[in-house]
Amino acid sequence: MDFQHLLLFLALALLAEVIGTVGGFGSSLLFVPVASYFFDFHAVLGITAFFHVASNLSKIALFRKGVDKKLVLQLGVPAVVCVIAGAWLSQKMDVRWLELALAVFLISLSILLLLTQHLALAPTRTNSFLGGSLSGLLAGLVGTGGAVRGATLAAFQLEKDVFIATSAIIDLGVDVSRSAVYAWQGYVQTEHLYVVGALVGVSVAGTWMGKKIVHRFSERQFRTAVLLLVLATGLYTLWQVLVSGYP
Repeated sequence: MDFQHLLLFLALALLAEVIGTVGGFGSSLLFVPVASYFFDFHAVLGITAFFHVASNLSKIALFRKGVDKKLVLQLGVPAVVCVIAGAWLSQKMDVRWLELALAVFLISLSILLLLTQHLALAPTRTNSFLGGSLSGLLAGLVGTGGAVRGATLAAFQLEKDVFIATSAIIDLGVDVSRSAVYAWQGYVQTEHLYVVGALVGVSVAGTWMGKKIVHRFSERQFRTAVLLLVLATGLYTLWQVLVSGYP
């Protein structure tokens, strides 16, 4: 990658990080499609995972005052188990089917929650387990499961700081786990290390900028913004699948 393309890539990564911080579900939803224009799919998975480790550490440091420990356990444990399985399966499955399923799911769920503002998932272990499991599996398989976790956490009506910090801690466990599997599978090569290093600085800057923006929202505006970002990502993912051809 030449210097001009590197600057463009880092600028887009910064934008993804800012939006991901405001949305509360991380940058991978926007970062994965961006990175796909510059790297092959398996490299994207590896780079995204390492990028997110730094990103989540930044979020935990900046939003550390709010964490829902119960949700961390209920969503985080199944998410970590399933992300390991998903990362292992990523070499063996046609991800286009998974991307199509993810797009349809995100569009349907976000529209449902936007049209019925008072609809919320019950804060049960079953819902937490299912949301954590699905988000982890998708993160391992296609590089992004944050929207599923974000939609689940949004339904639990958490305060903004609690939402972001809780999501970041869960995501940290997910990303450390899948980073190990991806590294073992050879997804990140030596020539990618300088990109990963540059993304560490991007993650800190983007998280800081996102924090400055997020506190300008009311609780209701924040929830709506999260769901709109989920909807936009679902539509974009569907468009990518259709442009590339049906699986």
